[in-house]
Amino acid sequence: MTVHKASQRKSLFAQPSSAYYLILGSVSILTALGLVMVLSASSVTSLNESGNSFAVVLRQGIFLALALPLAWLAMHLKETLWIPIARTSLVVSAGLLILPQIPGVGKTIGGNTNWIGIGSFTIQPSEFAKVGMILWCAMRLRIHDQRSSQGKFSSPISLIAPGVALLLFLVLLGKDLGTAVVFAAIVAGILFISGLPMRAFAAFGFILGIPFLILIINSSNRLNRFAAFFDPFSVENYKGVGWQQAHSIMGLASGGALGTGLGSSKQKWGNLPEAHTDFIFAVIGEELGLLGTLAVLILFGILILGIFRVALRAENSFERYASAGIGCWFAIQVLLNIGTVISVLPVVGVTLPFISYGGSSLLASFISIGFVLGVLRRDPVIAAEIAERKRSRSARG
Repeated sequence: MTVHKASQRKSLFAQPSSAYYLILGSVSILTALGLVMVLSASSVTSLNESGNSFAVVLRQGIFLALALPLAWLAMHLKETLWIPIARTSLVVSAGLLILPQIPGVGKTIGGNTNWIGIGSFTIQPSEFAKVGMILWCAMRLRIHDQRSSQGKFSSPISLIAPGVALLLFLVLLGKDLGTAVVFAAIVAGILFISGLPMRAFAAFGFILGIPFLILIINSSNRLNRFAAFFDPFSVENYKGVGWQQAHSIMGLASGGALGTGLGSSKQKWGNLPEAHTDFIFAVIGEELGLLGTLAVLILFGILILGIFRVALRAENSFERYASAGIGCWFAIQVLLNIGTVISVLPVVGVTLPFISYGGSSLLASFISIGFVLGVLRRDPVIAAEIAERKRSRSARG
């Protein structure tokens, strides 16, 4: 009986539809965990700012309620409709990134002018521009593959570099270096997957790295951040730029193997700024311990593996590049966020997908997941497996 069940589980993960359930399951668990941790991490800040401990998590819940139907729509949208969307996504993304620079529309938070205010809510257009950029790059690389298959000369860099440069310029106009790093890393990942020769890839990375280096050198705050992450506990760093990372490490260290208990974080009581956004992983480590942080890492590993499995199986190059770009986006952002929290990277100010508080991030992430699941559902073999599984559950019910 045990052997039979083990063989059933093995056959399940060997099936083409396994990626669908891996993605759906991991996103569901991460989102549920995110709501719980946002409630815990934001309760003190929320109480101080509004007199209601649930104010922040209620806003997150509203955004989740909006994100779910958008994900469903993205999942059921036909591939023939995604192509025209991808063609216009560069213009739309550029338009979104210009909005924060318009006086009276844009808002400056934490020194970055990358937000717009809508009533009591703030929206970060760059989150949606990430999706637009991925779709546009996938469409352009599709053209590259078509030209190459016809024996025509085609350069993937020349096809996407001007558009990407425009978006990076607009992001940096708002002084948001962290988001610019994410944009550049996503593009690098997509170009690597496109088969760009390593020599050209290295040259592209070197050329792209020069302006980032100049921006870091010309900003004393950014230079101090780089210096602080090596030793956030030093006398010169601790009460300044090293404060966040020092208290993040304290939270992780105090959690031990099993954590101090859900809701019992000490660092969220004013010691750890951005506890419910950029540094929520530290609160997870403090309250749920090493076990909780490892569970989060495993879930992200499952999610990213599932997305890349979709990219490998995609029937056309547009879906392959777009899915791979989404996988790169999540992988890069997870690495940057957790790298910041554990102080192996300087503070870059990016959220942890599906877990951190942030409506823009949640909406954009769910739209992307909807696209990936749609790629799977358009696969006849996978669609048949999903339908058969539904029939089996109905018959047992």
